[in-house]
Amino acid sequence: MSLTGTRPVAALIGLGAATYTAWVLEVVFSTGLNPVETYVSELAAQDQPLGGLFRATDFTAGVLVLAGSLLALLRLAEVPEARRPWSLTGWCGLALFGAATAADAWLPLSCKPTVDPECAARETAGLVPATHQAHAISSSLAMCGALAGIVALTVAARRYRWWPPLARFGPALVMLELAATVWTLTAIALFSAGHGTWALGAGQRLQVLLVALWLGVLACALAADRTPPRPGPRP
Repeated sequence: MSLTGTRPVAALIGLGAATYTAWVLEVVFSTGLNPVETYVSELAAQDQPLGGLFRATDFTAGVLVLAGSLLALLRLAEVPEARRPWSLTGWCGLALFGAATAADAWLPLSCKPTVDPECAARETAGLVPATHQAHAISSSLAMCGALAGIVALTVAARRYRWWPPLARFGPALVMLELAATVWTLTAIALFSAGHGTWALGAGQRLQVLLVALWLGVLACALAADRTPPRPGPRP
């Protein structure tokens, strides 16, 4: 165990994980976007009929994860045994992820560059609103924060013998997340260079789905964590 009173943190992280998967509603609603080829963030574009819904769910997910992470950091201040480098790094990473994800909702794309050649041309020429560049920055910060949190807290779970479910399933999810991130970044680079999308949407959807699954495992591990802190290897 790493924290006292983890149930509120578990609830916030778990709700954040569930809300972060709201993009799967594209299976139910007609969005006009091909999930294999398009950015997830294009679902929330200003010219999308359901853009407001997806912006609202992104904002809610970000706020929930941010609140859970900040509460966890406050708990760390009360439990000296849990104040370890990997733990601090992980919760700070998740806080960054939550804040940047919430910011994404306020910085939507104005159009859909993967399906609208005119939009892509205007984006390349710098003729789109500044929110496009700001969205790219906030999205990058969100994923950097998510990766830092996922890796660091998984290492903490194994190194300090905390959270058995995360220690068991976390490493596999980390490896899959890193592979999905490489796929997504490669596809984005190829698309930016004019070489097609290379299933960009599938890679990015897998990337965000794995983040949500990892958050769900973390929430379950925190909810089941009722034992007092026990000594483990020092950092």
